[in-house]
Amino acid sequence: MRIFLAGATGVIGRRLAVLLREAKHDVTGSTRDPAKATRLQALGIEPVIVDVFDAEALERAVTNTRPDVIVHQLTDLPSAPGTPGYAAGQEANRRLRIEGTHNLMRAAAMAGVRRVVAQSIAFVYAPDEGLRVESDPLDVAAEPPRRLTVEGIVALENDVLKTPGITGVALRYGYFYGPRSWYDAPPKPPSVHVDAAAHAALLAVDKGNGVYNIAEDDGAVSSAKARRELGFDPAVRIAARLAHEIEGSG
Repeated sequence: MRIFLAGATGVIGRRLAVLLREAKHDVTGSTRDPAKATRLQALGIEPVIVDVFDAEALERAVTNTRPDVIVHQLTDLPSAPGTPGYAAGQEANRRLRIEGTHNLMRAAAMAGVRRVVAQSIAFVYAPDEGLRVESDPLDVAAEPPRRLTVEGIVALENDVLKTPGITGVALRYGYFYGPRSWYDAPPKPPSVHVDAAAHAALLAVDKGNGVYNIAEDDGAVSSAKARRELGFDPAVRIAARLAHEIEGSG
């Protein structure tokens, strides 16, 4: 299949690009940074330089690619929690989830794309007892700054799941840990290793629809639906030769 991978140079995007390539998909990866295009080329991925906030340019890029599936792995969080720039990054990421996702889904509809898989998060459920499942309410009554995160996720999922003519999949990831993430080990529940997160997106390219929790069995959320319908396994790790290639690409 032809895959348009939006956010192909991010923590998950880079891993997913290689997994898609290994699965014999024809992959075009987007980045807004020309310097990162060479990293994609080094991984055997066709790069396209486009800013997701430029709706017309994004529409042209998607239309020219003629993808069967779009995978949305766009994020904008350069600073870790507790470090300078983190608050600004949260607001930038909220804008990306709202405006960027809207532009991407508009481009998908205009190009006749029939399937979109998007990165969401599993730590925005309203507080309650027991494991959170996909049908549980999100924490829309939260106070700022958490409310800003929840609002971004609600907007992202609404666009991905409710655009007419498109089958949408929203992968609600736990907190990332592993290479190039902020954490070497699970930081707190719900967590998921970056390799397992990327593999879940690979599975969702041609399986499932709707919302899926993608996390380890750490007592916070249930990933039973993803296990059952996608074949998700939180223990999956990328083969050593591929991990070496990914980390060596800069």
